[in-house]
Amino acid sequence: MRSLLAGLPLIWNMKVKVPFKLGVVGHFGLAVRDPKKSARWFERALGLQKQFDFDEGIAIGNDNVTIALFKGNPSPRTIDHMSFHLPNMATLRKALAHLKKHKVDVEDPGHEIGPEAEGSKNMGIWFHDPDGYRWELSVQGRGD
Repeated sequence: MRSLLAGLPLIWNMKVKVPFKLGVVGHFGLAVRDPKKSARWFERALGLQKQFDFDEGIAIGNDNVTIALFKGNPSPRTIDHMSFHLPNMATLRKALAHLKKHKVDVEDPGHEIGPEAEGSKNMGIWFHDPDGYRWELSVQGRGD
């Protein structure tokens, strides 16, 4: 790979003028073993609602995002995790209690709420859905 890049300009340092700005996430798709079962999990764990059925899948979401769950082989390693922001720490603590109540696979038992990275002011909770995808709920700048 190194030889393919040798001599090429460092394009990531170049400023490119783009005539648009991305908005909120419209939707993204995930391969899951059983779309109906996964949709029920997202409804129970994250409060997302069924939006519509499509060939081999179900779309679930809320005003901020839609997740298209389609029948396939889950591939959690293709995306490290997906994060959703919450408004403050009180809400993050309520989210943790809710996830535990519904027996969601939450990381770091006993220390579930922590900084997103060493030195970060952002706090989060990381957990997994039944297909193995990793999710995060976070508060930016601690949002007390």
